[in-house]
Amino acid sequence: MAAAARASRPSVLAIVLAGGRGRRLDPLTADRAKPAVPFGGSYRLIDFVLSNLANADYRKMVVLTQYKSHSLDRHISQTWRLSPQLGNYVATVPAQMRQGPHWFAGSADAIFQNLNLILDEEPAHVMVFGADHIYRMDPRQMLDFHIASGADVTLAGLRVRRSEASAFGVIEAASNGRVDRFLEKPEDPPGLPDDPSSSYVSMGNYIFRTEALLDAVTADAADDNSTHDTGGDVIPALVKKSRACVYDFNANDVPGVDERERGYWRDVGTLDAYYDAHMDLISVHPVFNLYNRQWPILSWLPPTPPAKFVFDEDGRRGHALDSLVSQGVIVSGGTVRRSVLSMGVRVEAGALVEGSVLLDDVEIGRGAIVRNCIIDKQVTVPPGAQIGVDAAADRERFTVSNGGIVVLAKRQVVPPP
Repeated sequence: MAAAARASRPSVLAIVLAGGRGRRLDPLTADRAKPAVPFGGSYRLIDFVLSNLANADYRKMVVLTQYKSHSLDRHISQTWRLSPQLGNYVATVPAQMRQGPHWFAGSADAIFQNLNLILDEEPAHVMVFGADHIYRMDPRQMLDFHIASGADVTLAGLRVRRSEASAFGVIEAASNGRVDRFLEKPEDPPGLPDDPSSSYVSMGNYIFRTEALLDAVTADAADDNSTHDTGGDVIPALVKKSRACVYDFNANDVPGVDERERGYWRDVGTLDAYYDAHMDLISVHPVFNLYNRQWPILSWLPPTPPAKFVFDEDGRRGHALDSLVSQGVIVSGGTVRRSVLSMGVRVEAGALVEGSVLLDDVEIGRGAIVRNCIIDKQVTVPPGAQIGVDAAADRERFTVSNGGIVVLAKRQVVPPP
């Protein structure tokens, strides 16, 4: 029965756009592409979209890369090895200059330069999804809606506060779901008729009829006035032809997701958004549940030992409270509160870590204090050092976000006190 159901589904190729630099996440993106940025102690940002596709049994995926893609390529090659016997694959595709000696000029150009991938696979529909958002979604339901609508393209949309909508593509739609206008990052986004304080925005996930996508990106490539962006150019062109429809993400039902998590979607494009999304995870009842086994977020973990907490002595007790602690972590007589510790972190005796996100192999020395920080991989905080305590001193030495979060780059040297 299951095999027959799979055989009856329309053929789909998933294209994941993972070439973005993510400047607003510097210094986390100084050494890696944005989709390769670690998240939640055990994952990379790209794991969320790939997990959604794999859980929905869409297992022909190409990941278009460009900017500092080495760590992203390595992560995918180690993690996302699907069975070729069943025709499944996750393939990273760098800019190959198939259309001339130039890199991808934008996301639409990235698709145009890789039309061979679509022509070789001959799918009925193409999913074009972003690579760097935190959410769960069953794309099968969006595809069913897309097919029933008869549209050339379907956009996934959700409501956000109007004050935040200028960072996204804003959708104005008719009651039947047809998109009347699509405004890419407008300065003054329109409100909704039933809620002027909210706007309807694009999640950056699209499903195209294959022929419509081929025609659209080919026409875009010939337009010298285009910025060759999917959201900025291709989608508005299809909207003008009345060939675009919107799918309400809030209607998506995912196994194991309760009403609190329904519609959860986070764009972690800034340091403060990245930090806030981590703080979401450490609450007693987090809205986004990493422990959902019915729709797991998939990744690969190296063979590291379990986390360890040592010393049960007054004034020297290793413990972590309201925190996520990954494999290989050792808390040796230190205290951790409201923090996310990634693999291999060490917290030494008398150290205090509060409200922080520590990536792989960070070491916090004896008696050091770390508050409200994001610390990238392989940073050593010397004994007695203080970060997140003196704002003026932090701004002289480190990156500080608009929200006051102190951010240290990968392998950044922290001077001793």
